[in-house]
Formats: sequence, structure tokens, C-alpha cells
Amino acid sequence: MTDTIALQLYTVRDETAKNFKETLRAVAEIGYPGVEFAGYGDFNSKDLAAILADFGLKTVGSHVGLALVEKDIQHEINYCLEIGSPYLIIPWINKDLLAQEESFKKFANQLNEYGQICKDRGLTLAYHNHDFEFAQVNGQSLLERLIASTDANLVKFELDTYWAAFAGVDPIAFINKHSNRIATLHLKDMTPDRKFTEVGAGTLDIAGYIEAGQAAGATAFIVENDQPAIPSLESARLSFADLHRSLT
Repeated sequence: MTDTIALQLYTVRDETAKNFKETLRAVAEIGYPGVEFAGYGDFNSKDLAAILADFGLKTVGSHVGLALVEKDIQHEINYCLEIGSPYLIIPWINKDLLAQEESFKKFANQLNEYGQICKDRGLTLAYHNHDFEFAQVNGQSLLERLIASTDANLVKFELDTYWAAFAGVDPIAFINKHSNRIATLHLKDMTPDRKFTEVGAGTLDIAGYIEAGQAAGATAFIVENDQPAIPSLESARLSFADLHRSLT
């Protein structure tokens, strides 16, 4: 199962801003078999695909902002296909849009529409959560409403386990309940004072999340640290070492 480990490159965005290609090399040298993109470092898709092949890295997914999808979804799909990404993942939406009924329905309809377009091209559309999607509306979280309002055959979800736990939701129970909708998991850990830390250095049940994710058929376990308190590549290295042990 260790081939399902990946790094969300947002973790090392300070390094990619300086040298995108060499950061990918460093990530591969740590031992990560896969990466998840949040931007492509101004590379065209063919060049980036060649770099990934040179370093032996696979793409487990790509975060693509909603505005870019709305502007030219076919371009974004083409890029994902060229770099071997199985998922086009919308990473975020303004929380005010989810809180308003009209814009919520519009977004759910967009997900279904874009999900069909992606499926027709051989991709899967997914949505990545933060904490605000767990706000309750009439006894149901916004994320669960979004799951219920979208087609299970067209739209999947990348569960960020940290943000679920931060919102007071049990990630394991959530994965078990929605196992047919979970595509991948974001794994990060939490300090006792609810800050980000490396996988294995905090209070969260990472092993439990992995077990539930494996049972749900998650295709990748993705390390992320939104705000590393140590050098970002060292943070990625420490998380990889712990996660690698957990999956072997």
C-alpha cells in the first residue's frame, strides 16, 4: 500500500516558488511515489509529464480552482490527462456561497455537470473540504448536503481528515458512512493546541483514518501541512517516514 502515498505540493509551496522542478526532485528523493498538484509551476503539460517520468513520480490528483474550471474545463482536463492525473479536484469554494441556498444549488449542479464532462473524458471530478463545510443546516452538514445533492457516479470527495476533526467530526465515522464517495484522503496531524504538525507527531488517529480509507477504497493517502513550523521539505520527510511505517 505504500505506493498510494503522495505529497500535496501546497506543503512545499515556498520551495516550488523558488524552483519547481528541483522541489519535485527533492520530493522524489524523500521517497514519495506520488504528488498532488496545486498549480503547475508555469510548466506546460508535456514538459511536466516528462519531469514526473524522469523522477519516477506519479500524479494522484490535481487541485484546480473553480474559476479555472469555469473558464475552460476542457483545457484543465487536457492538462490532467497529459500528466496522468486521475482526479480533477476543486479544492475550495467561498463558504458564503455554500451557506446561501441559491448558490448552493448552483454549485451542486455545476459539480454534476463538470463531473459528467470529466467522466466522458476518463477523469473523475472530486471536491476537497475545509472545516466550514461541516456547519450544520437543519441537522445536516453542508458537506453531507453536497454529497446528497450530487450524483455518486459523477462526483467524488477528497476528505481532509484534519479539517473534519478540527470541526468536531469523527473522520472515521464520516468515511464509513460515505465510503462510496471517498476518492482520496488528506492526512495531516494536529497539535494539542489545534495547530498543524507532521503526520505522527500530533493527536489525530492517523492509523484509524488509513484503515477506514483503505476499506472505503481510497486510492491515495496524501500528506499535507498547511503551515509547517519547520522547513517544509523536512516536514514532508518526517510525515513520509511515519506514514510509510503505518502502511507497511
